[in-house]
Amino acid sequence: MGDLLLVRHGETEWSRSGQHTSFTDLPLTRHGEEQAKSLVALLAARRFALVLTSPLGRAVRTAELAGLTGAVEDPDLHEWHYGAYEGVTTDEIHRSRPDWDLWTDGAPPGADGRPGESPEEVGKRADRVLSRVTAALPEGDVILVAHGHFLRVLTARRLGLPPADGRLFRLETGTVSRLSTEHGWPVIAEWNARA
Repeated sequence: MGDLLLVRHGETEWSRSGQHTSFTDLPLTRHGEEQAKSLVALLAARRFALVLTSPLGRAVRTAELAGLTGAVEDPDLHEWHYGAYEGVTTDEIHRSRPDWDLWTDGAPPGADGRPGESPEEVGKRADRVLSRVTAALPEGDVILVAHGHFLRVLTARRLGLPPADGRLFRLETGTVSRLSTEHGWPVIAEWNARA
C-alpha cells in the first residue's frame, strides 16, 4: 500500500498577502518557483502510481518544476470556490462580518456569477478525489498537487473527520505532506516538509 503525498503549490502574490485565491490564476512568484524546484530533492526517489494536479496554472507549474511527470489535471482538485471573497483577505471580510469563519460559514457567491462553496461542498469534492486515490494506492504512492484550503479539507476527510476540521492542519506553500497508515488507520506521517 502506497502513501498519499500532498503538495501545496509554490507562493503567489496573493498567497503571500493572504488574499483568497480560487479562480484567479496567478503565476508563481520567483520565490514560489524556487520552492517548487526545491521539492525535486524530496520527491526524486519516489515512483508514483498516480500524479494528479489541480487544473490551475500555479499547481501545474509547481508539478512541472518539482520534476513530476505524467500528471493528470483533475478539476476536483480546484481550490475552494471563494465566490464574493475572491481576492479579499480574512481581515477585510471581518470588517463587515466580524464573526465570519470560512470553516463554518463557507463563501457566498460572487456578483460575477462565480460560486461560493460551503465546507460540505468542498468535502464532497475531496471525497471524490479520495475514491480515485484509494483505487491507485495498492499500486504505489499517489501525489496530489493543489491548494491550501482544499488539501486541508482532503486531509480531514482522509482521516475520517468532517470537512471543517481542515482548520486544524496549517499548510504552507511549496511543501510536501504525507498521509500514510498505521495498523490499518490513516495517519499523518509528515507535514509541511521542505528540502
